[in-house]
Amino acid sequence: MYSRSDSNNFSDSTSAGSKVLLGILAGAVTGAILGVLFAPESGTETRRKISEGGRDLANNLKEKASGFVDTVADKYENAKESASDLIEQGKQKASNLASNLKSDASSGSGAGSTGMGGGTTGNGGANRPSFQ
Repeated sequence: MYSRSDSNNFSDSTSAGSKVLLGILAGAVTGAILGVLFAPESGTETRRKISEGGRDLANNLKEKASGFVDTVADKYENAKESASDLIEQGKQKASNLASNLKSDASSGSGAGSTGMGGGTTGNGGANRPSFQ
């Protein structure tokens, strides 16, 4: 079943995924900057390494983003299926209740068939033994 806590879990996991992607991006940028500053190589060599690092970073981010989108899509589909199941169960229960009410009404049994309102009222306790 899908519950309110499931939606909170979904929100927590999407927030955590965003934080992971942001952390990866920040780490890669910081590493690239430090690499350029402390590189003892020529300008062309440094530019080539930065270019390769950028491509690697882009590929890594694409893979992470793709996995994140797949996870979100799976959770959406699960929530959608759960909601459909709940709706179907609700329809079935409503249908059963309606048919029960119809059969009760057609058989002529009203509130009296529930056993309510019976008993000995107004007799002043005549059926009780007296202890005098």
